[in-house]
Parts: sequence; structure tokens; C-alpha cells
Amino acid sequence: MIAWWQIILLTLYAGFQIMDELHWYSSAGSAVFSGFITGLIMGDMAIGLYIGGSMQLTILGVGTFGGASRIDANSGTLIATAFAVSSGMDPEQALAVLGVPVAAILVYTDIAGRFANTFFGHMCDADVEKMNWGAYNVHYWLGAVSWMLSRMLPVFLALAFGQPVVEAITAALNGDFAWLGAGLTVAGGALPAVGFAILLRYLPVKKHIAYLILGFVIAALLGTLFTNVAGVAGDVATAAAATETAINGGDYNSLSMLTIALIGFALAYIYYVQNKAQAAAPAAAAAVEGDDDDEL
Repeated sequence: MIAWWQIILLTLYAGFQIMDELHWYSSAGSAVFSGFITGLIMGDMAIGLYIGGSMQLTILGVGTFGGASRIDANSGTLIATAFAVSSGMDPEQALAVLGVPVAAILVYTDIAGRFANTFFGHMCDADVEKMNWGAYNVHYWLGAVSWMLSRMLPVFLALAFGQPVVEAITAALNGDFAWLGAGLTVAGGALPAVGFAILLRYLPVKKHIAYLILGFVIAALLGTLFTNVAGVAGDVATAAAATETAINGGDYNSLSMLTIALIGFALAYIYYVQNKAQAAAPAAAAAVEGDDDDEL
């Protein structure tokens, strides 16, 4: 069960994080930070960071422009983490069953907050015309309160009254609907890939394909750095041993030849593009000089 003091702290944080996102920009209004704080309050930071990181990757390529509303990934992370810890739900299931749906539903509360903020904004305009600065300050902060309530109210209601529903869902997914739970676990694990796909859709991938390949391979090779620092030393020792074996007439049995091939291809492509640009530069300069001569 979620304790009353945890509900209060998480509700207050839900209001704080939207204000941080709009005003202070300390990164406390991000999905990763939301998972960290919620996990800290609930007593399991590992689950909080896992859900927060997964949600952050899921929305990696999602952006808003102008006054557009977007899914509230921060509140979705908060709800998913709180119930995953209190109900023993699998983090990937919590992400798919609670995190993403809650984040999507809170689009409507985001719109409500914007409407209320517009109302108070017009009141502030009227106060400026009347030079009523006391009323202006009150209406200005009421606009901030409307933003905070657009997150605090749904989070409080979900945490205070949603525990039985979540426990029933968890029991069903681990019981008669275990097949559905397994599918949702897979979906939750695949959601970060969706975020990467959206991001790559907007990036100039074709222009910088070599850097993409190189970065991916290097990140894959150094992935153990994020799970076990000691593993890096082991990888270096393995690479050194493989190099010594190759020098003595052996082969690179300890290293993936595909990895080496991808790194070589990326470097070769970068070299080709740079040489092509250098070769084109004199021709372009000569063409400009020819145009100048014709004008004279």
C-alpha cells in the first residue's frame, strides 16, 4: 500500500515538476528525474530509474511546437513507479499498462491547465491597464496554481483511490491473463525503441550515416560501463590479449569481426566524404573566378 505521507509528497512533486518545466528548468521536470524522486519516496530507486529512463527514451523523439499539448511523461512515470513498487508489478508491465496510458490521458488536464492560465492571463492584462499591481500579482500566481493543479489533482486521485484497481490488474496479469502480461512486458521493453525511431525520423541520418554507425558500435562496446565498471577492465584485457595473439600470428577470436568491419566502414566513409568535399572546393573556386572574369 502507498502511505499517506507518500501520497502527499508525490502530489506536491507532481505540481513542482510542471512548474520546473515551465519556469526554473533545473531538469527536475523530466521523466528520468520523476522516476528517481518517486523511487526515492517509494523506497526503490532502481525501479524508479528503470521506468523513468524507459519513459524518457520512449518520448525521445516527441516534441511540441508553439502552444501544442503533449503527453505528460513525468506524471505517467510517477504513477507507474509508485504502483510498480507498492503492488509488485513488473516495471515493464507498469510502463505499458500505467505509464503510457496515464501520460496520454493527462493531455486533457494539460489543456485544462492552459485554458485556466489563459483566463488569468486576461485578468493580468486588465490589471496592467488599471495599474492594479496587487491584483496583478494575485492573478499571476493563480495562473501558476492552475498549472500545478492540472497535475496534482489527477495524481492525488490516482494514488489515493487507484490502489485496489492496480492490485486487481496485477493479479490478473500474473494469473489467468499471464499471456497478456507477457505481451505487455514485451511491449514495455520495446517502447524505448519507438522513441529512437521517432528521433531518427527527424535527424539527418542519411547525411551523417557514418557517425551514426560509429557511435552505435562504440556505445555497444562500452555498454558495460553503465552496468559494471569492472567489466571495462575485462574488455580492455580481452582486447589486449586478442591484439597480442594477432601480432604473434593468431587471429581476433575474442573480438567481433562485424564490429571491426563496421568501425572500418564508418571511418572509410568519413574519409571519402571529406576528400570529396576537398576535391570539389577548387572546382567551385575556379567557377567563381570565371564568373568574375566574365563580368569584367
